[in-house]
Parts: sequence; structure tokens; C-alpha cells
Amino acid sequence: MNLISVNVGLPREINHGGQTVMTGIFKAPVAGAVFLRRLNLDGDGQADLRVHGGPDKAVYAYSFEHYAFWARELGRDGFPYGQFGENFTVEGLLEDAVNIGDVFRIGEARVQVTQPRSPCFKLGIRLGDENFPARFTAANRTGFYLRVLEEGRVTAGDIIERIAPASDSMSVRTVFRLRHGSGTREEYERAAKLPALTPSWRAAFEKRLREMNNC
Repeated sequence: MNLISVNVGLPREINHGGQTVMTGIFKAPVAGAVFLRRLNLDGDGQADLRVHGGPDKAVYAYSFEHYAFWARELGRDGFPYGQFGENFTVEGLLEDAVNIGDVFRIGEARVQVTQPRSPCFKLGIRLGDENFPARFTAANRTGFYLRVLEEGRVTAGDIIERIAPASDSMSVRTVFRLRHGSGTREEYERAAKLPALTPSWRAAFEKRLREMNNC
């Protein structure tokens, strides 16, 4: 498992549909060591802190393996690292093999997986396709957010080591499917109790359980 690229970008204003939109979706690779702090990487920022960033979503990781899939699906290639808004372009960390709560060592930093990424319309802006968020969701190739447990420098090329696998957890892929699809009552009960999962996702699963109880 490797950190292929570290990508950062500050929020900027763009014109979208005749309106001004502030977005931090445009990330670009940086060379050398970058300090990872509790809320983000040095030189990085999020535009809408209601849904992005914060201690539970300080860093977004996306698998380089998905680049080839999207090149085929979209009929184009040459995607730069950071194309999907990710801070970490990683190798060997696919969603079905990464669990909520897994702890990894990357360079000097220690991070924990907190939730899958749910795409918003700004990903469609980045890809130049307003329908892309729906395709992204359907493909269940989501990447995942990380909570910073220990700050430190990270560098492209760093080995990623899983130092504390989460026990009795669920994969990123399964949790995303439960949020955007369907599942059994037992699955929702398990998901709602995952201690490392972000509060908003636990609340969503608790709400789904209440709805199931009312049926």
C-alpha cells in the first residue's frame, strides 16, 4: 500500500450555470513533505465546512486503481492526480478491503478511516459532467475520509501501513451501499454502532432503523 500523490488546493470562486460557486474540489499534486494537521494538510482548504472538512473528514483518500476504470467509462485518459478531489491518491486501498475504523501509518502521521465519500454536484463540475456524481455513486468507487490521530509530515512515495485493523467493523463499500442503497436490519444495526463512523452517518442509519420499525 502506497501514497502515490499528495494533492492540495484552496477554495476558489468559479462560474457555474451563471452563478458564482465557491469550491475546494480543485486539488493539485505537491512535491516534498507536507504537514498533515488535525483539520487538513498545509496548503489545503474546504469551501463548505458543513459537509466537508472538520476533524472527522480532514483528508480524502482515493484509489489510483479507479483511474483506469473511469478512463474507460468516460472515454478519456490523462487524468492528473487529484482529479477526483482527493488529497491522497493511494494504491492498494480498495473500498472492500478497508474498514471503518482502520488505523494507518502514513509517513509521520497516524490516521483513521471514518466514512465513505458521498459526491456532490461539485464533483460534476470538476469532471465537466453534471451527471457524474450519479455515475460515481452507482459505481461504488467512493474513496474514504480520514481522521488525523497523530499529526506529522507525509510525502508522495510513503508506504502506508495498517497498524490497527478495526475489529467487528464493516467495509467502506458496504457502508456506502447501506447509505445509498439498501440492506438488512442487522446490517443497519451494526453500522449505527460503529464507533469510528462519523456522527452524521450514524444518525442516518439510526433514522433508517426508525423508518424500518414504522413499516
